[in-house]
Amino acid sequence: QVHLVESGGGLVQPGGSLRLSCAASGSFASIVSMGWYRQAPGKQREFIARITTGGSTNYADSVKGRFTVSRDNAKNTVYLQMDSLKPEDTGVYYCNVQLRLYGTVGISIYWGQGTQVTVSS
Repeated sequence: QVHLVESGGGLVQPGGSLRLSCAASGSFASIVSMGWYRQAPGKQREFIARITTGGSTNYADSVKGRFTVSRDNAKNTVYLQMDSLKPEDTGVYYCNVQLRLYGTVGISIYWGQGTQVTVSS
């Protein structure tokens, strides 16, 4: 089994910062990439950022220059540093991990439980 535990959400004023983290644990062969999605009220879940094991990153246009994704490979943990937060960044943030399980071919995808981020004055 694979478990993802997220932390770091909360309430912050516009212009403020938050740091999310997501730790993967359990039995798996390797992690391919780790990333973040968010779902705002009444909207579909959308891609925010991703980082591969090799360190390559990509971001949604809406967060470029404000959010930074990073990871600690030794701890199987991904972080999302969110700066200059805006009210439109409000939503539930979900960790997404793509990994390879022992004895299987292909990539398996796992989701965290979600953490609420609210940007409001």
